[in-house]
This record gives sequence, structure tokens and C-alpha cells, in this order.
Amino acid sequence: MAKVLILTGDAVEALEIFYPYYRLLEEGHEVTIASPNKKKLQTVCHDFVDMETFTEKLAYGIDSHASFSEINPADYDGLIIPGGRAPEYIRMEKEIPAIVSHFFENNKPVGAICHAALVFSVIPESVKNRSMTAFTTCKPEVESAGAEYVNKELHVDNNLVSAHAWPDLPGFMREFLKKLK
Repeated sequence: MAKVLILTGDAVEALEIFYPYYRLLEEGHEVTIASPNKKKLQTVCHDFVDMETFTEKLAYGIDSHASFSEINPADYDGLIIPGGRAPEYIRMEKEIPAIVSHFFENNKPVGAICHAALVFSVIPESVKNRSMTAFTTCKPEVESAGAEYVNKELHVDNNLVSAHAWPDLPGFMREFLKKLK
């Protein structure tokens, strides 16, 4: 089976890490959750409750298996970047550009959901002239990285599978698993 890397950190959207993680395990794949430091991560739950933007509440903890510095991207067949607030700060970690670029350069499956598109701002050469979706508030970052923002829940562009938000996880995982095979 395949080896899949999930890159994240604290304040990752709970559904966007737990759903892919357990779905990949269910299919028999080996999954490594990597974060800036190997630790128990604090996930969050985002929802729309009487506001025009989302609210955030603390959710479950989940263990990361490795720090970014321990990751050799050549050891993995696919990459998933969940959303939440984690992408906003993990993109600043020195290892992220090389790790994420490896998957694009080698045409390996990349799954990006919700705010994951923020990570691509540090590697615009990987997404330039591509198309993707993301949470609507990430449209400026997608476009400033040189990609076309697609206003739909799910989009596939070659090896890149992108989705708008956690309600789109079933289609997101279906398409990612197709690419992984």
C-alpha cells in the first residue's frame, strides 16, 4: 500500500485531519502526521453560528508522528494538507517549501483542503498556471501565487486535488484515493 504524509500543526480543522487520516488507514495505507514538533496537536472545530464568518472551538487532540525536520518527502507517495489555521503558520517553517515542492516536482498526489492553499504562497512556482479551489477567503492567496481560483467545492488539476471545506471531504478523499492508486 501507499505511504501518505499529512502536514499540519495546532489549530488544524478537526474534520479535515481525522477524516483523511482514518480513511487512509481504512484503505490500508501507511500515514504519517508531521508537524513543526512531534507532539499532541490541538485541533479546532470551525462552524457558522450567527456570524458571517466562522467560529472556532477547541476539538480533539491528535498525535503527530514526526517533526518536519524528520521528514524525507521521497519516502512518501502522496501528501495531504488539511485546513484550519495550521496552514497559516506551518508555511513559515523552513522545511515546508522543499517538502511540498517535492510532491509537485514528482507528480505525486497532493490533496489541499480549505485554508491549505495558504501553504502554496511560499512555493508559487509549484501552482503557477494551475487551477484549484480553496475556502473562499483564500482566493486572493491562490491568485497571488499565480493559480486560477475555481469557485466550486471540489476541483482536480493533474496531481492536485483541492476542496473548499470539510463538508466536501467525501469527494475530496474519493478523488485523492484515485490519484494515489
